[in-house]
Amino acid sequence: MYQLCRTEDKIRATKRQRSNMNLVRKVFSYYCDNADELLEKVEWVDADLLNITDLETAFQGVTKVYNCAAWLSFNPKHKQRMIENNVRTTANIVNLCLSNKIQKLCHVSSVAALGRSGESNHIDENTSWVDGPENSNYAKSKYYSELEVWRGIEEGLDAVIVNPSIILGPGQWESGSSIFFHTVWKGMPFYTLGSNAFVDVRDVANILIQLMQSSITSERFVICSENLPFRSTFNYIAEFLGKEKPHIEVTPLLNAMGWRMAKFASFFTRKSPVLTKETARSGSSHSHYDNTKIRKALNFEFIPVEQTCKDLSNMFLKEYGK
Repeated sequence: MYQLCRTEDKIRATKRQRSNMNLVRKVFSYYCDNADELLEKVEWVDADLLNITDLETAFQGVTKVYNCAAWLSFNPKHKQRMIENNVRTTANIVNLCLSNKIQKLCHVSSVAALGRSGESNHIDENTSWVDGPENSNYAKSKYYSELEVWRGIEEGLDAVIVNPSIILGPGQWESGSSIFFHTVWKGMPFYTLGSNAFVDVRDVANILIQLMQSSITSERFVICSENLPFRSTFNYIAEFLGKEKPHIEVTPLLNAMGWRMAKFASFFTRKSPVLTKETARSGSSHSHYDNTKIRKALNFEFIPVEQTCKDLSNMFLKEYGK
């Protein structure tokens, strides 16, 4: 939204009635000194994305739509509800885009929706979805949501789909991928043997805007900067935060024991386990995502992950101190 506020005069955004607007202002402040001035461009609409009436109000007079909403949870208890909510939300947005003759929709999906075939770790836009245990419940919800967008495209909607990898950006340092920085700050001696792709939130925002300004439609794009071992990413963060780097390897056996112990502990704490079978599997798996298509389509150069970690570490230190 920050990037849109810099390039657009009028923006309408949906929020929950209980949304923390101070957090939005805080994120803006990381990138500029005139956060309040930029936020004045935004017309906020309270809306439940599952409520079609709320959305009809939000869509009035709109020409372009960015769908960035999704519920992310790795708690098995949330499986059915998460899938239903994410798919229904996307279906509502697609239907309103069609009925309101929206010029273009940009749907933010995830590399998780590209699936895991089990035959190859190399994944791009043409990787076929193969249902199986390698796919998390969140991945299934994003895959089924994408099907709604493709259905809209078949019905005449101009739309593009982006599949970002793990997005690194500031905000709530104790949740989402931002928790990497808070965890390393507190001290994280352990590392897993897995790897994944990472991307700077600034790159994601810029790509979304460029795609919406282009004539590109009916396409999907993998959005990632680099494929790296988790250990390398955490080493970058530790270096820039001035903390000890992870040095204790989490073996597959220890990993398996960890999520089972977390699940057992959750029975007594009545809280969601801090480690689940899905997150443990993700931390030990290896996937390589190919960003060739988006680089060629937009002649785009990504911010290196090391630079992203440095910039975000500086933001973190300004808040938490050295």
